[in-house]
Amino acid sequence: MRNKIPILCTRPLSQQLIGIVEKNGYHVDIIPFIKTEQIVSAELTDRIHQFSLQSITAIITSMNAAEAVIKELNGVKPQWTFYCIGNTTRGTLVQYFGEEAIVGFAGSASALANTITKAGTIRDAVFFCGDQRRDELPDILSHNKIHIEELTVYQTIAVNNKIDRHYHGILFFSPSAVTSFFLNNSTDDQTVLFAIGETTAAAIRTHSDNTIVIGEEAGKESLVNTMIAYFQSLEQQRISTKN
Repeated sequence: MRNKIPILCTRPLSQQLIGIVEKNGYHVDIIPFIKTEQIVSAELTDRIHQFSLQSITAIITSMNAAEAVIKELNGVKPQWTFYCIGNTTRGTLVQYFGEEAIVGFAGSASALANTITKAGTIRDAVFFCGDQRRDELPDILSHNKIHIEELTVYQTIAVNNKIDRHYHGILFFSPSAVTSFFLNNSTDDQTVLFAIGETTAAAIRTHSDNTIVIGEEAGKESLVNTMIAYFQSLEQQRISTKN
């Protein structure tokens, strides 16, 4: 029996996804390169409380922001509507607020901004984000005269892990994880780098010329399935060429 193909995942996976990876002939090492911490302040708590008394349009582009806001609400379920990114983020919001609260969904920040703009009814929104949020979404909304109030609800901290083995593939889920990884690590030319979206892929391109494969949809499950399908396709091509 051949050894399993080594894969590095830079964010924790559920046991179900780990099982899928292992079942398909891969061994996955999970090594984080960032950690997040909820921001705790009286000012932030008070502002979220004020919003909880209103009907607002909320924008959330990460699971970390969703979890931080829900924790601050502490059981209160205001009449908010959401535009969000990613299946995990959406699932977290649906579990707390209900499916009907989600009015817009996209796979990237720029796509979400365009969705909000095309709705034609949004003039103000609250953007719950992290301290390393990117500029695409607020820039597009500002250009289209949509006012957003930003509330930074969590911070991202680099984790200086050093890898010491070769991986056939590495899975990245955020630009900040990419930046942290390449502070202390490099990759072999043969390593394939998998990105959860175009924004993360763009961050990888600033550090590496390796092959980059982008997940078909935003979400951990999609990126894992994309990785498996990619290597299976390579194996089929190898067998076909050999025959």
